[in-house]
Amino acid sequence: MYDKGPVPGRNEPCWCGSGKKYKKCHEQEDERLQELFNDGHEVLVRSLLKTPADIDGIKYSAEVNKGVLDYVGERIGPGVSTAQIDKWVYDYTVAHDAIPAPLNYEGFPKSVCTSINDVVCHGIPSDDEVLKDGDIVNVDCSTIRNGYFSDSSRMFMIGGVSPERRKLVEVTKESIQRGLAAVKPWGYLGDMAHAVQSYVEENGFSVVREFGGHGIGREFHEDPFVGFVGEPGTGVVLAPGMCFTIEPMVNAGGYEIDMSDPNGWTVRTKDGSDSAQWEVQLVVTDTGYELLSW
Repeated sequence: MYDKGPVPGRNEPCWCGSGKKYKKCHEQEDERLQELFNDGHEVLVRSLLKTPADIDGIKYSAEVNKGVLDYVGERIGPGVSTAQIDKWVYDYTVAHDAIPAPLNYEGFPKSVCTSINDVVCHGIPSDDEVLKDGDIVNVDCSTIRNGYFSDSSRMFMIGGVSPERRKLVEVTKESIQRGLAAVKPWGYLGDMAHAVQSYVEENGFSVVREFGGHGIGREFHEDPFVGFVGEPGTGVVLAPGMCFTIEPMVNAGGYEIDMSDPNGWTVRTKDGSDSAQWEVQLVVTDTGYELLSW
């Protein structure tokens, strides 16, 4: 096989651990992956494709991740500090026998990312950062539960936001729906990316290039990198079992970013314009996709 992984006999147990015979489980899919690889297409190694047991584990993790964001949404508003949001996330997560995945990840000091207005991503919660009327903020939560990772984020509009900011938030959210509609088994990541980019740019906004989504499940960040600028029929093949995030970062102005913050994490728009991001986690199925976290 192209990935140097096991190829059982047709009547032997499948490599995925399902207990089924190989011929009744992954044989046909493996043959298709090999053919695509031979024809020069990008395909993931089979160890990154999620089994039904993996998906159940991710859903169990996502129960907490979604619950955290619901909890934040019920309480967020003007006068709330981002440090308070971080405490909510930490307390809720550990109370549900889970771990905030960002905490100490590559040195990140908090349990959640809070990105306000012109911050593109990786905003660090702080007592000094207090939400005020008119702000927009992305709260990006990631959870580890029983060894499985879930990841999603939501935008919150604080008080009375301007029409311009509201449009940015709403277009970004709808761009994910356009991307999801383009996710088809045995299609391509480029199909999804093109759908997102086209919708964003039709509305006068731009898509950040340097950051994007990622594979996820048994690890926080797995292959592939998931960009949101692309052409149909290009990129990694969307094989059933592929689990990844769709999380476009959309700027009101240009797509260029500023990574000069001395904290080493916080990314801003280069031109000072606003930025928005929503994130969902999904798995490709035999018939389309299934949302796991949102």
